[in-house]
Amino acid sequence: MALPPLTPSQRAEALEKALAVRRERADLMATLKSGALTLPALLAREDDVVGKLRVRRILESLPGIGTIRAGQLLTDLDISDKRRVQGLGAKQRARLLTLFRTTD
Repeated sequence: MALPPLTPSQRAEALEKALAVRRERADLMATLKSGALTLPALLAREDDVVGKLRVRRILESLPGIGTIRAGQLLTDLDISDKRRVQGLGAKQRARLLTLFRTTD
């Protein structure tokens, strides 16, 4: 699907919007990494920034969880590597919350 041609001002506006979203996502991940934000609190948010995050990236941002453990958790929880938060089913979300409520 080709993008429609953009005027220079539309392009600049789109780039600014994308930069703002990337900054917000980075701040969110840093807050999660520091422990100031818990996984249940993050999943309770319903904005687009959280919804478009991959579950694997969120798990890797948690303190004490690296790439290997995040992969194992996703396998154990039967969640795809490519799954985004907005695409989690009710059972997947419940299993994820149960696991991290008991370990927090």
